[in-house]
Amino acid sequence: MRATELHLVTLRQPPAEADIASHRWLVRGGFIRRVTAGVYAYLPLMWRVLRKVEAIIREEMDGTGALELRLPALQPAELWRRSGRWDTYTAGEGIMFNLRDRQGRELGLGPTHEEVITTIAADLIRSYRQLPVSFYQLQTKFRDEIRPRFGLMRGREFIMKDAYSFHGNEEDLRCYYRIMDGAYGRIFSRCGLKVLAVQADSGAIGGAASQEFMAVAEAGEDLVLSSGDGRYAANQERAQSLPSPPVPLGVAEDRLFATPGQASIEAVCGAHGLNPSQTLKVLLHRACFAHGPHQPVLTVLRGDQEVNTVKLINVLSSLLADRGTLLALERLDADALNNHGLQLPVGFLGPDLPDHAIEGAPNLMGSFVRIVDATAADLAGFVCGANVVDQHRRVPGWSALDVSFTRADVRAAQPGDRCCHDPHVVLTATRGIEVGHIFQLGRKYSTALEANFTTEGGGSEPMWMGCYGIGVSRLAQAAVEQNHDDKGILWPLSIAPFEVVISVANGQEQEQRQLAEGLYGELGAAGVDVLLDDRPERAGVKFKDADLLGIPWRVVVGRDAAKGQIELKQRSKSQALTMASSQLLGKLLPQLQRQRQGMVPEEGV
Repeated sequence: MRATELHLVTLRQPPAEADIASHRWLVRGGFIRRVTAGVYAYLPLMWRVLRKVEAIIREEMDGTGALELRLPALQPAELWRRSGRWDTYTAGEGIMFNLRDRQGRELGLGPTHEEVITTIAADLIRSYRQLPVSFYQLQTKFRDEIRPRFGLMRGREFIMKDAYSFHGNEEDLRCYYRIMDGAYGRIFSRCGLKVLAVQADSGAIGGAASQEFMAVAEAGEDLVLSSGDGRYAANQERAQSLPSPPVPLGVAEDRLFATPGQASIEAVCGAHGLNPSQTLKVLLHRACFAHGPHQPVLTVLRGDQEVNTVKLINVLSSLLADRGTLLALERLDADALNNHGLQLPVGFLGPDLPDHAIEGAPNLMGSFVRIVDATAADLAGFVCGANVVDQHRRVPGWSALDVSFTRADVRAAQPGDRCCHDPHVVLTATRGIEVGHIFQLGRKYSTALEANFTTEGGGSEPMWMGCYGIGVSRLAQAAVEQNHDDKGILWPLSIAPFEVVISVANGQEQEQRQLAEGLYGELGAAGVDVLLDDRPERAGVKFKDADLLGIPWRVVVGRDAAKGQIELKQRSKSQALTMASSQLLGKLLPQLQRQRQGMVPEEGV
């Protein structure tokens, strides 16, 4: 392709809305343009990148035996109500765009497709003889992100590959899950991404097991905790660890003591010579449900620990399953309590805060659900709030408190914590961008949507399901986040918009034009994806744009064209190699072949 046919427009200044490097370079390089918050147009250069990513995905998905199809983006609310997710995705998380048509029917723009594909499978699959089967699609998804940001990283419209498998038994599902795990590893490797596979929480999609694939990058929104021995890695939402042992506190009797103005653990510890691990932290939440009043929740942790909201939600979803779908968990801090008309001694709360303390609060039902993290439950003696302003108490143990609670792991694992598999190894933190997620769904959707099959013995059972997603547009930007410098993008060859750019230093010189045209034809005939920069721009502009666009190889046709001399430069290297134009194919093609196979180019080029 010729640059004059691309309508290429590059920017010299970074866009105001871009907060991370990959977003800045994609906008400056003319790859994407913002239409509105969280919605971007893929311009021709970006579309070429996305098509190459999709081609790699298709090859690997086809290799697993999955069948490609296309499902509708517009989905009826009834299917989501049958699975129990309509309220979660609309009123709860609020990420589904939903509407009513002119007949008053409720519809949603699909953020995911478990309901639709399960309904189709229920119609197509009747017998165990038809199992296993897997379907996949590459399609635009929609999510009403409350704060879209970082370009394609967290948008409201994006391209996704989602696949769904159906099985006759759990072991077959696990086997295919491992196959998809391998396919995902190959996809990310072929796309030039450094990816870490980690244990993850299944979230609103559900399932017995799930694994995320994190592109390692400082700009990543997710915190990954991993062990130095390489035996464990998990998203912080899912991570397990051994907390540091508490500093022992000997308490002879239950005793009040004054803590004037000391409404934080740090203040109490500083004033009274305590260690945070000797104290209790008490948090208040309300669990919000689609129907009926909300549930007050009191959570207790050791003072040096932080709550993992995802773990807490999972515990509450299990304990309160009879209440229906848990839509949200809202923190009740001092301001929120005041808004509910509650005057509680925030900063001085104890684990035995009486239930009547919240009586009369609008839309709150009954007594507290009390959750105590193991770090707090195991303390023999501790300091906690006395439920009175400016008062704390020393407590000789939980038996001194007349309170019942549910013990659960709701603490957030932290960098530096000891590993469960080996206490001599500690967890370290890495930031990552989630580019893929695979789930063992089990029978959640097949049971709800009556997707049954006839077994070999003649019985009827729900099918076992798995689902497997890749954020295609996010993957492309993640590749830029991992591969850029102060001049622009360094695309991996496999997904670069072009493999080679020919930069004509002076398009007014006939010798340069003729030599460039000849090389352009030769490279194209040899199967090279080549761009000819034939724009009437200065040489410096073309060279800067070549760096900005990140095309892996550049051929410069300049003042020595009359002698048949050219320069060959790899984007990631500083030095260029001068050679006769007749040597170009012999030198470049082997290098391209090595890179296409995922190998490092030879030194000296």
